[in-house]
This record gives sequence, structure tokens and C-alpha cells, in this order.
Amino acid sequence: MAANDPSGIADRIGSELAILDSELAEIDLLIQQARSEADRHEMKRSQTAERVATLRSATTPNSADVAEATSQLVQLTRRAVMMESQVDVLQGKQKALGRYHEALERYGALLQDVAAGGGWSKPSGPPAGASTAGGDDGEVPAAVSRLVLTAQEDLRRDIARAMHDGPAQSLTNIVLQAQIVDRLVDRDPTLARAEVKALIAMVQTTLEATKAFIFDVRPMVLDDLGLVPTIRRTARERGRRSQIVVDFDSLGTERRLDMELESGLFRMIDQALAGYLSTSPRRVTIRLDWGDQIEARIAAHGEAPAARSEPAAPEPDASTPAVLAQMIDDRRTAAAIGEAESAPSHVLPTKAWREILQRAATLGMVAELLAGGTECRIVAPATTDDAPPTEEG
Repeated sequence: MAANDPSGIADRIGSELAILDSELAEIDLLIQQARSEADRHEMKRSQTAERVATLRSATTPNSADVAEATSQLVQLTRRAVMMESQVDVLQGKQKALGRYHEALERYGALLQDVAAGGGWSKPSGPPAGASTAGGDDGEVPAAVSRLVLTAQEDLRRDIARAMHDGPAQSLTNIVLQAQIVDRLVDRDPTLARAEVKALIAMVQTTLEATKAFIFDVRPMVLDDLGLVPTIRRTARERGRRSQIVVDFDSLGTERRLDMELESGLFRMIDQALAGYLSTSPRRVTIRLDWGDQIEARIAAHGEAPAARSEPAAPEPDASTPAVLAQMIDDRRTAAAIGEAESAPSHVLPTKAWREILQRAATLGMVAELLAGGTECRIVAPATTDDAPPTEEG
């Protein structure tokens, strides 16, 4: 079945819908667990608030007890707010995935209509009175046009949802933290200073998360400097976030590529890098070879099983009964097999590999898995644009 066959694309959409169903079920379970934790923290917060009120209303309140209880109340309030925020974030993701699920169902139905109408064949001519914006290229089929427009609108919706669940939610938490600080300024300046430090840390974390979000949506350095500086930066940033070493090498004379090819190749390399990092390897390597074709290799490297910390069992001597010696040998063999089977696997996750394959088919690239799935090889045509080569500043 051809990669551009509408029936085949509809079948792949059906597979994506099945995966989404399982992800939605998992998120629903996480929401239930997070809501239970939020209720538990809220109950503790209410009990502590009553205790603080009781201590303050005492005839001779103990300032140390009041300060300790107030500190506990602040901590519990923060935890309760954070758990409620987690529930909101999960519900936002659930709604976003639900909309994505509905969109995929619409796409599947539209593709089935396209297949029933004879595939992607171009209509014989424009309807009377219609203008052809594409000139001699003809019109795009109406079903395909609806697919493109719907995909664009869904992308805008997903970006808006991601902003709401990420930076916007973090800013809400910062506002709540600032309100806590405001209440403590006159009551307990020492505790207020500690809360200010926590507030500064939240602002810094939110700033870093916002920068990472902008880079993930569209790294501006890709437009300004090109492929190599962008991969070098994403390798550095993803390695720093995951605390895993990421080595990047570029061999040959680098140059600017067509915008579509450059963006697609970067996305595929980034998807492979993120996928391998999710398996927690010891190290990930990226190698980019510039020649008649551009070859990218992304590989995950695990580490050998750690040596056992406990002392080795003594070797059976001649006085050891033969049956007991055989039992000892069998046990050691089973332990060695168990260690080998429990060694970490650093195979590229199926979801990342599927997305890479789909993008490669769209852009006319070649993608393959090597070394049992621990290495991804991508080959792209070295089609350049009119811009001169640039170097990283």
C-alpha cells in the first residue's frame, strides 16, 4: 500500500486512535490519584489552620508554637495548591488529547471520503466562476484543503493549551506564592524572607521552562544560524535537563539547506534524541556527516552491569558434597542470567520511531534502525537554498 494512499493513511490514523485511547485511560487514572492527594493535603491544611487559630486565641500564646504551626500551615497550603494545580494540568492534557482524538476521527472520515472519491486525483477543471489561486497548478481537492485548515487550527489550539498548562499555570503559582509572602511580611519577616527565596526560585524555573517551550515550538536559532548550531544547542539543553551526556559531532563542510528540509531533519534528530534520552542511557551520541547526502546517526550507549557489592560465595572445596556443589553452581548461573536480562534496554521508543518514519516518508528521506534499535540512521538529500553558509556565533 502506497505511503500516500488515503486508505493507508486512514488505517494509520486508526492505530493512532488506539494509542490515544490507552493514553487517555492512563491520564484519567493519574487525575484520580492526584485529586485524592489534593483532598488529603487540603484536609491536613484545614486541621493545621484550626490549630493555628487555637494557639493564637490562647490566653498566653506560645510564640514558638505559633511560629512552628504557621510555618507548617504555609507549607501545607503550598502543597495543597500545587496538587490542585497538578489536577488542573492533567485535566488540561486530557482535554487536549480528547480534542486531538476527535480531530483524528474527523481526518479519518475525510480520508475515507477521499478514497471513496477516487483518491488524490486532480479535478478535471475548476467550477464555473471560481478562481485558481495556484495558477497552472490547479486546485487542491476540497477534502485535502479541509484537512490542512483543520490541522492548522488544531496546531494553534494545542499551542494555546500548552501555554495555558505550562507557563500560564506556573505564573498562577507565582501569584499565589507572592500572596503568601505578602501575608507574612508584617507577621513574620524572617519566614517571609525564606518564602521570597522560594518565590525567586519559582520565577527562575518558570523562565527556563518558557524558554524551553519556545525552543521546542520553533527554535529561532534554526532560522538564524542553521542546522548544526541548533542541534548543538538542543543536545546541550536536553543533556542538561536529563543529566545525561550528549556528544555531537559534525563532519564535513556544513551549509544551509532548504527550509523544509532543514526543519524536518532537525525535528527527526530531536525526536530521536528525546526518545533515546527517555530510556536513561549512560550517553547519547549524534553524528552529522556532510557529503553528497546528509547522514545523521543518533545512538544510545548503555553501561555494563555494575559489579555486585556483596562478596562472592566461596568456591566449593573437595569436601563439599557433589549435590550441594551443583546447587551452588546452578544458583550462580541463574543469577548471571538474571543480571543479563535486567540490563537496561536503550531501544528507541515505538512512538518516536513512528513519528520519524512518517516525517521521513513525507520529506523523501530514508530512516532506519540499527544495532537492535539503539541507533537511528537518517539520510537526507543535500538540497541547499540560496543563502550563503553561516557559522555559529
